[in-house]
Amino acid sequence: MTNREKFIDIFTTHIHREGASDLLAYLTGANSDFFTAPASTRYHLACEGGLVDHSIHVYECLKDYLERNKVKDEFGLSYSDETIAIVSLLHDLCKVNVYKVSTRNVKDSVTGQWKQVPYYEFDDNLPYGHGEKSVYVISGFMRLTREEAFAIRYHMGFSNEDDARNVGRAFELFPLALALSIADTEATYFIEAKNEAN
Repeated sequence: MTNREKFIDIFTTHIHREGASDLLAYLTGANSDFFTAPASTRYHLACEGGLVDHSIHVYECLKDYLERNKVKDEFGLSYSDETIAIVSLLHDLCKVNVYKVSTRNVKDSVTGQWKQVPYYEFDDNLPYGHGEKSVYVISGFMRLTREEAFAIRYHMGFSNEDDARNVGRAFELFPLALALSIADTEATYFIEAKNEAN
């Protein structure tokens, strides 16, 4: 099963909210590069299909985190399969249609000759922020609960450009935001960094 097929399977199995089918149609349609876009220009999964790969990794990390005994028993965190799928699979929709393939000159370390190599450049025609843009895009198709919206908005945690007090307060009020931030960080720095090093 390809990651495209895996994403669609998780989405259609768990997300049944009104508007979900329209959102999936957008993601799989000609006006979206969700399944071919990279996850970043250089930080993690800067390759074709990186965005869908990252989304699946975050889904798997969030499910794993929420299944831990301490998280369930001591922290009391419990969310529906639909909420887990929504926040993890869709947290980075802000990255749809913003990466463009370009070329740059790089000197070959062996021959000393300059050559053109492809790379991704960031070109956002809807500069609405990161998490807030994802919330905005999703909300154009289906309603989010308040906790889902805050989780997606603050999934970057303290690495966001926001006032740290807002991030901390969001984590305090909406524990799913902290859980999603942990899953996103784990996917980025452990799963994806490890895979890129190999």
